[in-house]
Amino acid sequence: MLEPVHISKTEFEGSDWQELLEEEGIEAILVERLEELDSLTPEEAPNIAVLDMAVLTASDMQECVERCSSLKLPTIALVPQNLVSALNIRLELDDFVSSPPNSEELVTRVKQVLWRTRSEQSDDIIRVGDLLINPSSYEVVLRGRRVNLRYKEYELLRLLATNPGRVYTRDALLSTIWGYDYFGGTRTVDVHIRRLRSKIEDAEHPYIETIWNVGYRFRDVSGA
Repeated sequence: MLEPVHISKTEFEGSDWQELLEEEGIEAILVERLEELDSLTPEEAPNIAVLDMAVLTASDMQECVERCSSLKLPTIALVPQNLVSALNIRLELDDFVSSPPNSEELVTRVKQVLWRTRSEQSDDIIRVGDLLINPSSYEVVLRGRRVNLRYKEYELLRLLATNPGRVYTRDALLSTIWGYDYFGGTRTVDVHIRRLRSKIEDAEHPYIETIWNVGYRFRDVSGA
């Protein structure tokens, strides 16, 4: 069992982040000395390691990341604001936040790291660039942040992303997603596609193509 790490309230804004994580069923270890990783094994490791760059040397940070990697332990670093620009981008950290962080922000980032790393280890995840779709949990993550989709929006995205390059007519999408007994018109498809695009696309990341007078298809980026 890991020893609890005590953090003064002046070091973190808001309530204690470890308590917030424990409420989510997440066990974290705050690493301020390299030796704190000595007794960890893959079987007894916590869910994530939080590395404090304010007290760890550059060589210790590198060693911590390497040890955590061998333990399959995700890492997130607390980086003092005056050291953010000096952060070694070659460090294979899963994420970092400037310190002192807001507790709620840190907890959110930890949850995102855990979701992303678990998703990357799953065989049924649909990956398109920075877009991850988890059919098992009905979750969508875009560039590390969870996207809140309505059920029909998610079903449209999953269907299109599973078959990149295939053109679906509006009628085909309507019958597949809404069912043959749905009495609404194909305008429903256009409305949901528009909402979906607003949540996952920007000018540099267009995922869904409109095939005029026909329907839609998901861009096939496999050869890009």
